[in-house]
Amino acid sequence: MSVIQPVILTARPDVLLGFYTKLFGAEEFFRVPEEGPAFYLGLRVGDTDLGLVAKEEPGTEAAPRILLSIGVDDVDDTLGRVEALGGSVGSGPKDMPWGQRVAHIKDPDGNPVNLTQPIPARRRRGGAAPG
Repeated sequence: MSVIQPVILTARPDVLLGFYTKLFGAEEFFRVPEEGPAFYLGLRVGDTDLGLVAKEEPGTEAAPRILLSIGVDDVDDTLGRVEALGGSVGSGPKDMPWGQRVAHIKDPDGNPVNLTQPIPARRRRGGAAPG
């Protein structure tokens, strides 16, 4: 089962946090790191998740302002099918410290997409998997 999450790249995550909180009743449910300036903010708006990623200069040709983050059952398996379907692989897969295995791809039109899957707790405790 796949889950699609929009992610906004922004130089002002706290401003967008206030905007989506006040306008749509969004609630922050996840933050990386937990203290200090956030790299990632996970917001819940109704039954939908929205991610905010801190990026100094979003919106240029090389750095789009929005991407899709798609949760999949198996990042490695999904990544192996990207190029055959006309997409391209940017990087990954890699186990991230916040508990996800992540790969970066682009769809056939060049839109950025993150493939993600949760890392089992036992694997996180034992160290990162190669990738």
